[in-house]
Order: sequence, then structure tokens, then C-alpha cells
Amino acid sequence: MELDALKQELKQLIIKECDKEDELEWQQISDDEPLFGSKSNVGLDSLDALQLSLVLKQNFGIKVEGSKETRKHLQSINAIVDYIQAQQASQ
Repeated sequence: MELDALKQELKQLIIKECDKEDELEWQQISDDEPLFGSKSNVGLDSLDALQLSLVLKQNFGIKVEGSKETRKHLQSINAIVDYIQAQQASQ
């Protein structure tokens, strides 16, 4: 999948699956901004992280554990893309 298309799909999935439709459009999420925390435009929380983990498994076959190591892979769109590519390359 083309990189830009993958990033767009991820942003759209986050908006839909984390119930952010009323708050922002996928185009408002930049590739390197934090997805979690008070400084985030997106404002995801721990429940959203669980939902995002399920979405990644369902859509990309990527298993996301609850470890601190894995959580860093969910910090931004670029981090998620890097993680997806690394996981797919190792399969």
C-alpha cells in the first residue's frame, strides 16, 4: 500500500473507531503530532488505545501488546506506519 494512502486510512479509522467525527476531520491530523495526551489535537485516551489496537489487528493483522514498548508505536501516525511496516516485513 502506498504510504500516503496508508496514513489517510489510519487517520480515517482513528476518527471513526474512536468516535471523533464530531470533533475533527481526518485531514486535521498531522502525521507526526501526538495522538494521546493533553497536548494532542486528537486527544485519544487509554480506551481509544485499546480500540486502536483492535483496529490495527483487524485491518492490518498487526498485534499490539499493552507494553510500554508497544505503546510508543501508537504515539503518532508516522509511528503507527513505521510499526505496521516493521511488523509486515518480519512476517
